[in-house]
Amino acid sequence: MENHNKTLAQVAIEKSDKAIRDADVNIDVSLPVAQNRAYYAVFYIVLALSYLDNFITKSHHKLMGQFNKKYVYQNRIFDKSLVQIYNTLIINRESSDYNLTYKQNKEEVLWGIESAKKFINTVKPYVIKRINELEK
Repeated sequence: MENHNKTLAQVAIEKSDKAIRDADVNIDVSLPVAQNRAYYAVFYIVLALSYLDNFITKSHHKLMGQFNKKYVYQNRIFDKSLVQIYNTLIINRESSDYNLTYKQNKEEVLWGIESAKKFINTVKPYVIKRINELEK
């Protein structure tokens, strides 16, 4: 199980990397797609972490809650600013996907992409460190 979850975590990191690249590529093509990809870049890096914790859920909000509880508030591994980034990205993505009258603006989406990069650049080294510890 440990090796399987490590592999899933590695795949999730790759998906996060691809999603953030896709967000950048789509900023001038489709704001909804760019916004979606920025959120999913964060989702995938947190999913990688959850695989390493053997915390498996299909709920985006439960995944976010687990990350916030364990890594921000209980163990204080990451700063609370990541909670705001994650929360804003999920709200914007849900509004874009489910609210038919919601309109993105470019500045908001650019903020989302840059914030997603900050989130990933903070969390990804920790995830890689955890994976490397499993290989010892």
